[in-house]
Amino acid sequence: MSEVAKPRPEYRNINAFGDLPTYRWPLAALVSGAHRISGVLMFLLLPFILWLFDKSVSSEISFGQFTAAFSSGLGIFAGWFIKLVVLALIWAYLHHLFAGMRHLYMDVSHNTTKDFGRQSAATVLVLSILLTLALGAKLFGLY
Repeated sequence: MSEVAKPRPEYRNINAFGDLPTYRWPLAALVSGAHRISGVLMFLLLPFILWLFDKSVSSEISFGQFTAAFSSGLGIFAGWFIKLVVLALIWAYLHHLFAGMRHLYMDVSHNTTKDFGRQSAATVLVLSILLTLALGAKLFGLY
């Protein structure tokens, strides 16, 4: 009696424009990719973060400039745009923090099952989005 061999999987190069838009990313992959994006975002906006910090703590006059940036704007940028950039920074920080803690926990505990990866990725997304919404509501003056 001869067994019929299963067809072997076919591996091929991925076309970035054809395959990636239709590829169904696992939740853990999305969180990992967003972790990298949030790190790059924080790095690129570091001069802006330092400027905000300097203006907020230097003097009463500079604190007035700091608060005016959120209401009347900063140079060519409107106040709502400054708030959106700060909201993006809030999300980047929170997501990077929670995703980093997830990665560190998995490194220490060696808990790398598929189920745990999916659950912890969902937890990271929920926590970072909920806290961003709460802090964004405060930033935009909703409470």
